[in-house]
Amino acid sequence: MGFLALRWLGFATLLIAASAHAQPFTSAKAMPKVEVEWKSSLSQSDSVIRPVSAQVEPLRLPDPGTAKETPLLAPEPIPVKTEPPCTDEQRGLPINLATAMQLANARPIDVQVAARQVQIAVAQFDRVKVLWAPNLTGGMDYFRHDGAFQSTSGDLSSNSRSSFMAGGGANAVFGINDAIFSPLASRQDLRARRANLQTVSNDTVLAVAEAYFNVQQARGELAGAIDYVKQADELVRRTKQLAEGLAPPMEATRARVELARRQQAVSALRERWTVASAELLRLLRLDPSAIVEPVEPVNLTVQLVEPTHTLDDLIAIGLVSRPELAANQALVKATLQRLRQEKLRPLVPSVLLRSVSTNPTGSMAIGSFGGGTNGSIGNFRTRFDYDLQVVWELQNFGFGNKARIDERKAEREIALLELFRVQDRIAAEISQAFAQVKSAGERLASAEPATKDALDSMQKNMEGLAQTRRVGNVLFLVVRPLEVVAALQALAQANSDYYAAVADFNRAQFRLYRALGHPAQCLPNLPGK
Repeated sequence: MGFLALRWLGFATLLIAASAHAQPFTSAKAMPKVEVEWKSSLSQSDSVIRPVSAQVEPLRLPDPGTAKETPLLAPEPIPVKTEPPCTDEQRGLPINLATAMQLANARPIDVQVAARQVQIAVAQFDRVKVLWAPNLTGGMDYFRHDGAFQSTSGDLSSNSRSSFMAGGGANAVFGINDAIFSPLASRQDLRARRANLQTVSNDTVLAVAEAYFNVQQARGELAGAIDYVKQADELVRRTKQLAEGLAPPMEATRARVELARRQQAVSALRERWTVASAELLRLLRLDPSAIVEPVEPVNLTVQLVEPTHTLDDLIAIGLVSRPELAANQALVKATLQRLRQEKLRPLVPSVLLRSVSTNPTGSMAIGSFGGGTNGSIGNFRTRFDYDLQVVWELQNFGFGNKARIDERKAEREIALLELFRVQDRIAAEISQAFAQVKSAGERLASAEPATKDALDSMQKNMEGLAQTRRVGNVLFLVVRPLEVVAALQALAQANSDYYAAVADFNRAQFRLYRALGHPAQCLPNLPGK
């Protein structure tokens, strides 16, 4: 199925299945089987994470002995370097991916702001639902008149009088048109807000996952870099011990330069770890002075979406499941209701219910009323006055109504265009994430054996540095220091490529998962095996 056909099919589905748009998933049959595969060294006692709130379900990691292997990795993974320790100035904060995912739904400010926006939309919806009800007033009114007074016949006379009333009334000035259509539009606004909350949750989970794997990548590369400093130092020591004539003096200089480069790499990678940790702590709103120490191995790989689905399949799923589409769908419906409201406004009357027992405010209709000449007040009796009007209004000879209709039409067209824009963006995001998953998987499959070969080459070159052979009367080194330096550089690059591929694969998995519109709260309930 072509992309354009998928796009219009997804849009038509959205327009028809209006009631399903508030749900991120429309059908279990339409969704692919989603699995998460973990490679973890956690013990069984660490596999259950305590929920951070009553609304968050714990994520249960599988037993390492029964977890399935990621098919993109070789059966025997490369040796993992020991995770680098924190410095004396840093305080480690142990955390695992499951806990980070739970905190992503509980603590980030963006999620809390979106939740408050939903509360505002709920309050606005509740307010427009009661437009039919009048406003109730109660209190006291005192009136005094001295001087000229004009009678209904036009004659002027002078008098002095006072009156006092205590009571209440009901007043309402509302359009039946507004009372009918405003709740319909407000209900769609509320649906859009709720879908936006889901979007923010998904985006936050993705941001946390990317920051988490940035930390893992920096730690993995740093662990190797610390080991390579030791090997470079050993190379410098062995180069100094070579007999005169076996290697020129520049070889020792080259070894020292390589040692300095490895030391600089350790410093730079420790900085990357600290920076990535600070970003993760910011997202989760944890202690910014700490440094994150994930408890999983640095080469942890996660697979959230099966690699058997085609790009067209995934795009079709995303065009139905993304909460952004549900939000824009609701906004389109809201603009449609407001357009109908303006078209019917001249035909539907407004109702005016006014309490007129007191002047000029008209706030009381019934109560105890008394008065007299000059400042005397007495002779209290019950008084009841109401004025009810039903009126039709043609604004500005009808030109005002036409302008408002044109305005609502433009708003509806903009909402439709925004919906198409979101569809195009979703399709692009799925395509990009799909390509990233595929590329990272291919790189990961080749980076692991390359790292093994580089490690084996480094070990053999270091051993060969102590071996010599004789050609005639000349003694030669089996392996020159230059070759050991080259092998060390290749190992460092292979190690960097490997951990970059692992992190890119994990980040791409979460990007694809988010691009498909899977809700963030489904992560804690994903099957572990």
